[in-house]
Amino acid sequence: MGWIEPLKEPFRAYGRMQDRSPYMTQLSTTLVIYFLGDLSAQKVASDEPYDPSRGLRALIIGGISSIPNYKWFMFLGNHFNYKSHVRSIATKIVINQTFFTPCFNTYFFGMQSLLSGQTLEQTKQRVIDTVPVSWKNSWKLWPAVTAFSFTFVPPQNRSVFAGVIAIGWQTYLSWLNMKAQEEEDAKATVSAAKAPVTAPSTALPAA
Repeated sequence: MGWIEPLKEPFRAYGRMQDRSPYMTQLSTTLVIYFLGDLSAQKVASDEPYDPSRGLRALIIGGISSIPNYKWFMFLGNHFNYKSHVRSIATKIVINQTFFTPCFNTYFFGMQSLLSGQTLEQTKQRVIDTVPVSWKNSWKLWPAVTAFSFTFVPPQNRSVFAGVIAIGWQTYLSWLNMKAQEEEDAKATVSAAKAPVTAPSTALPAA
């Protein structure tokens, strides 16, 4: 199995970086993940030219959340560890899906809306339109990722493993956000078209 050793070296190097500077490693990794996720979403979901402002919003959102996310998963790894491995994994999955996922998705879509200049009412509607469906779809992916990670992946490599998966997930979230934005723009256009047009007054000015 000597051929596999070179493949392990990038993970070992990442683990060493994680040990030396965990916060900076998490921040830089998260920025790469969010950039690639948004880039992929823009290229896959739209024929429009790349929008740098949308990419910048993704980087801001990822940068702010990187350390809290890291802290959360460290907490999850250090708690709910029972004698039964199955019980431990099941508990971590349920807690993560029940608390972290809806909170994070609310943050993600809310920030996307606010940073794009939407009002609080529009942001509320964006969250209503996107969080339930994204939370529902997260059950199709993240429980399996969490179970595999806490079963087979060493602690120092769990973040990079999840990060690789997260590129695809961020692509989906960015795509979902783009679709919600397009639907909101379409509704606004229809509302503007239906608005009554007030004819200019033809009354003569009083003498």
